[in-house]
Amino acid sequence: MSDAPQLYAVYLGGDPAPGRLSEDHEVVLVVAGGLAEARRRARAKWGGLTRPHVDAVRLIEVVDGFAVTLEPTSRQESLEVDLTYEPGN
Repeated sequence: MSDAPQLYAVYLGGDPAPGRLSEDHEVVLVVAGGLAEARRRARAKWGGLTRPHVDAVRLIEVVDGFAVTLEPTSRQESLEVDLTYEPGN
């Protein structure tokens, strides 16, 4: 990476799969040295069946008043997802 690594949230969409009327979407987090690299890395993480496209990208530097910093680690990335559905009141 030519620039310092930064954290990006990328909103991906995919063309409708056969038999579907709408696109599939997912948000992935990537570490990249710039916007173009973030887009490329995000598309590589796409889990859908069709070809992905990038709908939006957001640089993540501060969340709820906390600065986000990055440091190298040997720990593995967590793949767990909480799929608990919480309908609105």
